[in-house]
Amino acid sequence: MTDALLVVRAQLGERDALAALVRAWHDPIWSYVRRMLPAAAADDVAQEVWLAVLRGLPRLRDPERFTPWLFTVARRAVTNRLRVEYARPEVFVEVDLARPDGSAEVLDRAEVAAGLAALPAREREILILFYLHDLALETCAEICAVPVGTVKSRLNRARRLLREALLQKGSHT
Repeated sequence: MTDALLVVRAQLGERDALAALVRAWHDPIWSYVRRMLPAAAADDVAQEVWLAVLRGLPRLRDPERFTPWLFTVARRAVTNRLRVEYARPEVFVEVDLARPDGSAEVLDRAEVAAGLAALPAREREILILFYLHDLALETCAEICAVPVGTVKSRLNRARRLLREALLQKGSHT
């Protein structure tokens, strides 16, 4: 069953359809939120997203646009939480990326995750949406409320910044 059909059914009050949407989209939304925010905030913000979806779903006019609408709701929740986080004084935690098991693959993933987390929020968001959630440039542009050209520029800058961060840490990926 397509997302659009599930949206229409959920708008008509079918709980099973809403449950199916949540099952299908919970992990991608949680993953997006988790990559944009500290781990401690991800669960709370993901729940806030689903509450906003529950409240806003009856007003969604075009069920075919569910995915960009959903990520826009998630983006707003992340942005609101980031405002709160940026208002607090920074606390730096040093992460030890030592190889406890000698696995280079695990270290590479940890390095990439650390490099991604170090990117500015706009660039990190574009990388997450485009590469990790496999969204089209046009969909990323709609979610971020910017032109496609801006998405391309942010992607280019994000890739460059991530590459530089990884090279500075001694990675050759």
